[in-house]
Amino acid sequence: MKEQEGVIKYQLGHTQKPVTEPFSFSEINAWRTVIYRLGLIGQDPRRYGGLGFGNISQRLDARDNRFIISGSQTGHVEQLKPEHYCLVIHADPRKNRIESRGLNKPSSESLTHAGIYALDSAIQAVIHVHSPEIWNHAAALGLPDIAANIPYGTVEMALAVERLFQSGGLRQTPLFTMRGHEDGVVAFGKTLAEAAGILINTLALAIGIEQH
Repeated sequence: MKEQEGVIKYQLGHTQKPVTEPFSFSEINAWRTVIYRLGLIGQDPRRYGGLGFGNISQRLDARDNRFIISGSQTGHVEQLKPEHYCLVIHADPRKNRIESRGLNKPSSESLTHAGIYALDSAIQAVIHVHSPEIWNHAAALGLPDIAANIPYGTVEMALAVERLFQSGGLRQTPLFTMRGHEDGVVAFGKTLAEAAGILINTLALAIGIEQH
């Protein structure tokens, strides 16, 4: 059974106010636009019931786990504005709880992003996309994955990512697929460029398999 895309499953305490913290949206927005143009983030009436898919985030400050993330159901917008983003102020993946502020609510995948940031303070960016090419060739590419019985955006998903990270499964390739989330792929890195680079490189390898 396919999961319904875009459904927020965590407990959310959200304040409907602009993000006022000093933050330059230029880099995250530039990479988000690139990924949108590659069809990895977006909205298509032929896919996932017509709902938006994919999201991107960046750690706000190296000293804590707060992060900026694209808002829920903004997939149809090619170039986001600051009001399309949200600040996750506090997240507790084990308690299924997120506190946020912004003119948009945080993405349904925010709990997974939060879990990844909590793993290592060096991680500065997380990108969640939908790529049939990567997802379908994950085994051939030798990619780490999360089992099909783990639903996206849940405590179980955050804990599964933590186990995969601690096992060393993400040491060589900081990217994994979610077998229970159709076409779902997550990449992360020390910078947005690093996370996007590993994602785009993996996409090229997957397309190479299809063309072989």
